Amino acid sequence: MCQSQDQPRTVAEAVAVQDRLRPLADLVGPGPLRPATVAGLDVAYAESGDLLAAAVTVLDTATLAVVDRAVSVGRPAFGYVPGLFAFRELPALLAALDLLTTRPELLVCDGHGLAHPRRFGLACHLGVVTGLPAIGVGKTPLVGQWTEPARERGASAPLVDRGETVGRVLRTRDGVKPVFVSVGHRMSLDNAVEQVLALTPRYRLPETTRTADRLCRDALAAAIPAAGPGGAGLGPGGPG
Repeated sequence: MCQSQDQPRTVAEAVAVQDRLRPLADLVGPGPLRPATVAGLDVAYAESGDLLAAAVTVLDTATLAVVDRAVSVGRPAFGYVPGLFAFRELPALLAALDLLTTRPELLVCDGHGLAHPRRFGLACHLGVVTGLPAIGVGKTPLVGQWTEPARERGASAPLVDRGETVGRVLRTRDGVKPVFVSVGHRMSLDNAVEQVLALTPRYRLPETTRTADRLCRDALAAAIPAAGPGGAGLGPGGPG
């Protein structure tokens, strides 16, 4: 499913990789309108920062039941550098994707795609290296300005950065904080929004994100020795 990747060692090398891959991202799509399977991807970190668990869950879109899952536990592959979080997580996420027996039709990343300082967030990176359609759904913005969308589910507003529309601020529940949707690869923004709404029938976050979050946290907890005083705990992942 995945192309082999040379892992950068320095910030300059990582930025060069982003610059080389960015033109390969298809930001037009339109992408699958009725995918049968959609994958959620998420990463959990130990509070010490030296261990992570990357999880992928594949959902049947008709029922939103999990039909496949995979986890990869390991060390972050890159330093903690804003705008370069993908390089910390990409090797583990690709390893988890390669363990799947079901090839998903769409990847939904807990993070960002085009809505990124260099227009190449985790969803773009994963989409390009796997060849799969991908979108990012962030809990908080990484870049951009917006006006608050109306309070009703489905209301949205453009996310604009430096004069460019890089995503959509989307209300998935009435009166609840919006999420930040952006295109990663082989998807249109309108289609990305429709897919996110289909994946949020009850909660603010897509079921893909919710199931992947539980899986990576459970896997990380199992990998950490029994916690005593000062023992490691779980921490959140980066914004992608």
